[in-house]
Amino acid sequence: MTQRNNNLLFVGTNDIAGILRGKSFPVGEWDKRSQRGVGWTPTNVQITCFDSISDSPFGSFGDLALVPDPQTRITIDHDQKLDFAMGDIRTLEGAPWEFCTRSLARRAIEEFHALTGATVLSSFEHEFQLKGQVPRPGDAFGFKGFRDGQAWAEAYLAALSAAGCAPDTFMKEYGPGQYEITMKPAQGITSADNAAILRMLTHDVLTRFGKCPSFAPILDPDSVGNGLHVHFSFLDDAGEPLTWEEGEETGMSTLTRHFIGGVLKYLDQILAILAPSEISYLRLTPHRWSAAYNNLGFRDREASVRICPVTSSDPESIARQYNFEVRAADNAASPYLTLAALVFAGAQGVRDAIEPPAPAQEDLSLLSPEALAAKGFRRLPDSLGKALEALRSSEAARGWFGDGFVDLYVAHKQGELAQLEGLDWPAKCARYAEVY
Repeated sequence: MTQRNNNLLFVGTNDIAGILRGKSFPVGEWDKRSQRGVGWTPTNVQITCFDSISDSPFGSFGDLALVPDPQTRITIDHDQKLDFAMGDIRTLEGAPWEFCTRSLARRAIEEFHALTGATVLSSFEHEFQLKGQVPRPGDAFGFKGFRDGQAWAEAYLAALSAAGCAPDTFMKEYGPGQYEITMKPAQGITSADNAAILRMLTHDVLTRFGKCPSFAPILDPDSVGNGLHVHFSFLDDAGEPLTWEEGEETGMSTLTRHFIGGVLKYLDQILAILAPSEISYLRLTPHRWSAAYNNLGFRDREASVRICPVTSSDPESIARQYNFEVRAADNAASPYLTLAALVFAGAQGVRDAIEPPAPAQEDLSLLSPEALAAKGFRRLPDSLGKALEALRSSEAARGWFGDGFVDLYVAHKQGELAQLEGLDWPAKCARYAEVY
């Protein structure tokens, strides 16, 4: 066997903890492994982000296969060649495993298309920070911070392009050592594939430049958070846009309006999936430019769902540009579970013709719960424990994901929380910063 055939290919799954795990095999076995996969263990699903194992219904029993998807295979030549593919976890009979995050996202997208005839077009907008950076006055959105990162950023974007992730913009963000990377939208599950690969390549490339990036939701309780914004629009089977409607005050088509209505109605019940760490809730507070209420905003960066601006007066161009973003998620979440939860909720909104509350025009943190309710708003859960209880008791989420998945997910996160007992907030942030 040649050296080329002995080079290793890594097949990965982005799990409940939002961590990329998997196995490798010699590339000479690609034809066989792309059909049969590599062995996988059911209890792996309960490995937390801290590598403890939460209560598992599987114990030491069972076998699965992690099967690489040939459409996701990438090879990148840098210091050490990377050969990689995302995989699906399947039963030994070849069926999608009910706890495979990628399979859940695929099912949500397929069900949405069957219901509406629309294809989901989405993109994940990531924020991350370089650990150990001392704040520098005048560096927010600054040229100096951009130049500091230009060498690694250009290698980073080249790797993303080689992986087919289509980077769009890169910028020095507001916080110390904080950067933002956006990608062009992609159809179906590809956007979540791109997000998983982007996170992998961020660490893979930047560490070669001596940098330590972290996507943790917040590195310092007294500083900025790192968010994940998921942008959505819709296409018909001919590729024509379905998101915008001319003449409607905010531009939302009926499909868009009801999708957003579903997301906002069920946002508190899926928040434990979108913002799944204990420190996520330090970020999801008023006046942090994140999300604290189930509100729709028109170009409002404090809204959970924001209608994004367009830069044209031409109807056809507007229809192509028009999109909205969900701002309540972070990068401790699996991108596949994030996409699945939002599409499931949006599809329910379409199914039930749910109308969203009118866009907020005021500071919601100043309103009483009664005044919020009168306007159709409510405060989102302010801790992971409360968010997990909302998920656990959600009939809707159980209908979308299945009872088994919801119970498993809650047990997984309870095991994660147990690893943080006795720590103060800075120590908790430090633990997550090491993981993500």
